[in-house]
Amino acid sequence: MNNYPALIVIAPLLAALFAGLAVWIEDRLSYYIAILGLAVSSFSALKVLIQVIESGTIQYKMAGWDAPVGIEYRIDLLNAMVLLLISGIALFNLIASYKNVEQEISDRKGSFYTIYLLFVTGLLGVTATGDLFNLYVLIEITSLTSYAMVALSDKDRGPLASLNYIFIGVIGASFYLLGVGYLYMKTGSLNMMDVADIIASQHDSSTVLVGFILCMIGVWIKMALFPMHVWLPNAYSYSPVAFSRVVAPLMTKVMVYVMIRLMITVFGFEYIFNTLHLSEAVVWLATIAVLAGGVLALAQDNLKKILAYIIVCEIGYMVGGAWLGNQSGMTGAILHLLNDALMTFALFLGLGNMVYMLGKVKLNNLQGLFSRMPWTMTGFVVAAFSIVGVPPTCGFFSKWYLISGAFEAGAYHFAAALIISSLICAILFFKVFEICFFQSSPDLQGQGHGHKFQVMAEAPVSMLIVSNLVSFSLIVVGVFSGTIVKTIILPFLQGI
Repeated sequence: MNNYPALIVIAPLLAALFAGLAVWIEDRLSYYIAILGLAVSSFSALKVLIQVIESGTIQYKMAGWDAPVGIEYRIDLLNAMVLLLISGIALFNLIASYKNVEQEISDRKGSFYTIYLLFVTGLLGVTATGDLFNLYVLIEITSLTSYAMVALSDKDRGPLASLNYIFIGVIGASFYLLGVGYLYMKTGSLNMMDVADIIASQHDSSTVLVGFILCMIGVWIKMALFPMHVWLPNAYSYSPVAFSRVVAPLMTKVMVYVMIRLMITVFGFEYIFNTLHLSEAVVWLATIAVLAGGVLALAQDNLKKILAYIIVCEIGYMVGGAWLGNQSGMTGAILHLLNDALMTFALFLGLGNMVYMLGKVKLNNLQGLFSRMPWTMTGFVVAAFSIVGVPPTCGFFSKWYLISGAFEAGAYHFAAALIISSLICAILFFKVFEICFFQSSPDLQGQGHGHKFQVMAEAPVSMLIVSNLVSFSLIVVGVFSGTIVKTIILPFLQGI
């Protein structure tokens, strides 16, 4: 039990090694090794979350070296929840994606599973680590695997999207690393808790200020906060479906977690909200991001692009909530981090089912989809309602906290943006539903009892089970939102 924090990261890392070697024996072995590695990681993350809830924060010293000399994994209520979210989504996605991988990249399956596991390893390490430089290294592991994955699929657009992603990703990483360098100049330490203790008495330092600004800009680029979002739509649209279904719900949310971790653990609320007075400007930036993401989504005719721009919109929700400077806003931001990961995952699972059966998901390819793929569309509708914020889905509850926090802070423009974006999402999804329900596809009609009917062409059962399970979990998470807030989020915030 004492080694569960390490197993969360080590299990997928070792699985990546053996999945790569298994290609030389039998391609299919790579898949089963990947499933086993992620299952061990998910189980370990669950045990760690239970342990943290019962006993408090876990400090795990890598190789037995004490911090700040050694690298420390420091797991509290916040990242314990995120670790379970990452490993769980990665596992369920892999179960649902076997046929997608066979369809899209059957000649490079071993490479896919190896890179996939390294990507998940990076995300888990980013979430667990308590060391600023180790965080940078793990962000780069995640980014490098993302670049490779994006280039694996669409032979015409994938490499270009990957190259654009590389250029902007390197800029973001460079900003963050420079910020860490400035903090190291001032503190001589890289351990987050140690750095926090040292800079607590140096709030007037220009070096700390520069370090903070550089770190924040780097993280915002990595999370695709508008207008630093330009890499995201093409990267998510042209990557293999099996990868887009894990990178879309996790990559940006983990970077939001990093932002919150830096704000809370390293720099502290006192420095950010009382010394710098930047909250109003950042909330305005988040407001623009929310509205811009929605407007850009309205201009798309491809369902992948629509969902990608909705992610840009949702990032604004979490950034704005975190920077409102009150408990309701931060509670909403953390709860929405969990909810949005699940909602986006559910939407992209449904999208993957459509891609598997249709090939293309432009809006004019979705005609009659309620008749042809009723189970897929049922799950997709539930996920869409959650994005809009329809109770009792989980999206409603996190938006409620965010709007409450906006009113408490007097940020009425941010509250208005949240409501307007929900209306925009409703318009987008009902536009999709109209095409899927009321328009029939002439090339997929049969004849029965003298009437035309849509021929059912549903996705395989393994894909349907996972997609609908995740979609209906959005209602379950919504029902237990109060418990999540009371058990995890509020105790975390009160313990700061």
